[in-house]
Amino acid sequence: MGRAPLAAENVVREERIARRPKRSVEPLPADQAAAVEAALAEGNGDPTRLLVILHALQHRLGYVPATTVPSIARALGLSRAEVHGVISFYHDFRTEPGGRHHVKVCQAESCQAAGGRDIWPALEAALGCAAGQTSADGSVTLDVAYCLGLCAASPALLIDDHPIGRLTEAKVARVAARTRSAS
Repeated sequence: MGRAPLAAENVVREERIARRPKRSVEPLPADQAAAVEAALAEGNGDPTRLLVILHALQHRLGYVPATTVPSIARALGLSRAEVHGVISFYHDFRTEPGGRHHVKVCQAESCQAAGGRDIWPALEAALGCAAGQTSADGSVTLDVAYCLGLCAASPALLIDDHPIGRLTEAKVARVAARTRSAS
């Protein structure tokens, strides 16, 4: 038994959508509606490309607003629970606006063994926020990552997806100052 043809899958999906009770969905703000439409277009409206769509939406808005979940679910023929489940499962998706810059600090064994724990106090002080938070001025969100694949340059972090390795307290202070001033 092979895989069912794509046309049959679409028929099943359309039937499933038709059976669902119709719920009214609050209209999205214009910027969110445009971002959802663009993200859906990027994923070709294909429910198997939900991750691509969510990444595209987060790239456009900086986060995945809860208000967009019903629109995405309806457009893809998925339940809101399915879409929400993916968003809540993957830690890279944010459901609240973050800072203008996003810092991810590696906490894998290699980075910890190379002194990663020792840079946290300096990093939090320099950025003005703790892990999982955004600075009061909205310039930076600080998050934990569990392996950036930069073990040879431990300890390491990413700032807006740009890797920086071989961190020391002094280097962290310089990097943090540059990041905050770039906002």
